[in-house]
Amino acid sequence: MGDRLRSTTMEDLPTHLILEILTSGRLAVVDLISLELTSRTFRGTHGLFPKKFKSLVDYAAFQLCGLNPIYASLNCNAQKELLNRCSDNWKRLLRFLQAVEQSSDMVETSAGNMQIRSGRYHTLLINDSAAYSCGSSLCGVLGHGPETTQIVEFTRINFPVPVQVAQVSASHNHAAFVTGSGQVFTCGDNSSYCCGHTDTRRPIFRPRMVEALKNISVKQVAAGLSFTMFLTRKGHVFTCGTNGHGQLGHGDTMDRPTPTCIELLASIGSVVQINAGPTYALAVSDDGTLYSFGSGTNFCLGHGEQQNELQPRAIQSFRRKGINVARVSAGDEHVVALDSTGYVHTWGKGYCGALGHGDEIDKTTPSQLTSLKSQLAVQVCASKRKTFVLVDDGSVYGFGWMGFGSLGFLDRGASHKVLKPEILESLRSHHISQISTGLYHTVVVTNCGRVFGFGDNERAQLGHDAVRRCLEPTEMFMVKS
Repeated sequence: MGDRLRSTTMEDLPTHLILEILTSGRLAVVDLISLELTSRTFRGTHGLFPKKFKSLVDYAAFQLCGLNPIYASLNCNAQKELLNRCSDNWKRLLRFLQAVEQSSDMVETSAGNMQIRSGRYHTLLINDSAAYSCGSSLCGVLGHGPETTQIVEFTRINFPVPVQVAQVSASHNHAAFVTGSGQVFTCGDNSSYCCGHTDTRRPIFRPRMVEALKNISVKQVAAGLSFTMFLTRKGHVFTCGTNGHGQLGHGDTMDRPTPTCIELLASIGSVVQINAGPTYALAVSDDGTLYSFGSGTNFCLGHGEQQNELQPRAIQSFRRKGINVARVSAGDEHVVALDSTGYVHTWGKGYCGALGHGDEIDKTTPSQLTSLKSQLAVQVCASKRKTFVLVDDGSVYGFGWMGFGSLGFLDRGASHKVLKPEILESLRSHHISQISTGLYHTVVVTNCGRVFGFGDNERAQLGHDAVRRCLEPTEMFMVKS
């Protein structure tokens, strides 16, 4: 009787069912490694797969890599190169793929799922599906109402209806939020229609649902200076706001008061990531093609010239070299891209070493960052004349302008230049999972779910009011409700 009542563990299941559970996509790499370390069942091969796989978990990681869209889009040679860069370790390769996907989304930490985004003078945070903000509430960008001018600590944003926030984007004077159900809310300055509402008479001080997207499921938003991009779950891109440089991608320079689908991108295929510069836009398709449109100033479009593009145009230098772009980040005057094999490419204005090539020379088309070739990058982040690269061991490299300490080097002056990538020793004691940088401040999330900020704090964008500038990373906390 006792044997029949004994609870069944995962180890009691047939091996093929265990493998099915492992490859369901619900487990992170850290979960797979934990199983492998704690159970003989997961360390064995059971004679069910080729000997090149060291364990059941290793084989499961191989299967999951094959299902990943980033890996699947690569040709055979690129797949072999990526595996080689991961030391022929399928678990490390899977960790790389999952980290890249989370870089533009929420990251999994031991304290829950989180996302951090820096605006001009403010910071937005998602923690366990709730949104928080701190800093300057210029034009209502913090979402706490017209009476709020500044928030010193991360304070929860109240929405008009109960929602679970899944993604957020911060810009100069407006913010956009995506819920788990695909709805979009915006707040801040709507004088340019960038919030997607037709009423431009006054700022939107609390998050308001974008009615034009009510029946369209959105998964990502990207806020530019006076325009906004919306990526749907079908892979289509909508834009609204100011269009003086063609940054809305519709083939003209007419403003759009409400989100409108970019037909050219819809006809090409599915888009997997979007990012917005001040007056230009970037979109990565599922086959690794990077499209750019809008203002050609500073060579940010990557076509070798400074003319505006009114419609999305593929950056040919990547295509000619057979390089698949995985993620991209738009700075004020330069761009940094991460390709599907973990290499980093930069282009645009070289002011203060923001491109990382050891000089201040402009790059009119994408140029690979050779000094980081030995590193496996998982996230890239660009802002005002500075760039960060997060690598797969949780270390962060920075280069460009120190900008009031926002580059994170404790031994440099507030206006010094760092011309080539250098590791941030100030973050060495932490495993960084995500990074975001604003005009003069930078914030990071660790794998333990802690948030640190450094740089300018004159408007409490680092979540406290003790000092005006933080050269050393300082922990940021949430107000307990």
